Amino acid sequence: MRRRIFGTAATTVVLGLLIPLAGCGGSDGSDAGDGNTLRLVAAEYGDGTANSSKEFWDKVTADFTAANPGIKVQVQLLPWADIDREVSRMVKAGNAPDMALMGAYSDFAAQGKLYSADELLSVTAEANFLQPLAEAGSVRNTLYGLPFVASSRLLFLNEALFKQAGLKESPKTWSDLKAAAKALKDKGVKYPYAMPLGPEEAHAEAMIWELSNGGGYADNSGNYSLASDQNIQTFKWIKDNLVAPGLLGPTPPSQLNRADAFAAFTRGEVGMVNGYPSLAHEARAKGIEVRPVAMPISDMLGSGESTPTVGVADWMMAFKQRGHRAEIGTFLDFLYQDKNLSDFAGRYHLLPSTVSASRTLAGSGGMDKTDTEFLTALRGAQLYPVNDPSWVTVSDTIKRNIGRAVDPSGDPKTVLEEIASKAGEASKKH
Repeated sequence: MRRRIFGTAATTVVLGLLIPLAGCGGSDGSDAGDGNTLRLVAAEYGDGTANSSKEFWDKVTADFTAANPGIKVQVQLLPWADIDREVSRMVKAGNAPDMALMGAYSDFAAQGKLYSADELLSVTAEANFLQPLAEAGSVRNTLYGLPFVASSRLLFLNEALFKQAGLKESPKTWSDLKAAAKALKDKGVKYPYAMPLGPEEAHAEAMIWELSNGGGYADNSGNYSLASDQNIQTFKWIKDNLVAPGLLGPTPPSQLNRADAFAAFTRGEVGMVNGYPSLAHEARAKGIEVRPVAMPISDMLGSGESTPTVGVADWMMAFKQRGHRAEIGTFLDFLYQDKNLSDFAGRYHLLPSTVSASRTLAGSGGMDKTDTEFLTALRGAQLYPVNDPSWVTVSDTIKRNIGRAVDPSGDPKTVLEEIASKAGEASKKH
């Protein structure tokens, strides 16, 4: 039987920015010390030491140990470009951490390596997760991936650059986007449209474009359709209409990572880029006026059609290998308290994963107009197939190869078929 890879919910969310920083309290996370020390490998959400996730983890782990003197928590931070692969390597080597916070969980669940939520959390804590995210974190109706934070993607326009280029209207279609990019280029904008198809998070940008042409990572039956006609058409259009005329800036999409594209946007060098709330706040703090709009849709779709936005959920998972079920559960019950989730989400302008923390953040004024727009977009968003055990492998394959589809020497059909073939091989292993 072919496995359905999308859950029943339509959810998604955004990942943090790439930066390789040392772990909190340890150099490489390979030795957690005594048996009462938990190891957590977490993705770095900050884009520099000023807003590194280290500050949050230092505080929450110190507060936890103060309340639970017998348990310490060691945190290792890894960049988003590496964490899925590195945690997989640790698990394969028999050196699994006690917990990991990253973008995929189901491969480990399928291998029987994870504790389920009901083995870790109180009934109240488990029931507090937002239902669509809980569904996406479940394999065969059992919750293994504990959703942590969430968001969605919108297209950001640099208002000043648009005005300089004489552009008043937001692009509604791909042809509108192309015309806007040309006008921006004619005014000397370095990156008329920044397209990060580098290995950091190419699967996000790719899915945004695929969905806007009626494609995506799965067909209507919920099975992988990575080399569908719509997807091939999408990357051919990008190559012919944006790459060939030089509308994407000096860095080839296959070499442009998300963090670099975002940094360029905050420097005022980018006319358009797909982003999430924290980027809007960072750009505005640097004096850049941002207009968030829905991603333009393909001219090949019917007029008036709407397409889903994109995002991912970030997942906390607990590994069985070291046998610290009780200690992990105690820490996670503490971590998922409203004050901690709201603190983390508020730092990066993301949405917390629980009903109560979402209300706390909204009620405290932690969400501004832009954050609310992303919350609205989230309601119609589509998630990655994170509850498919092969996704951790498939997403890595997409990240490291999809950019070649729009390289001058690349062929979209060939590249997508290669990715689809590797995805098929990964699926057969699960």
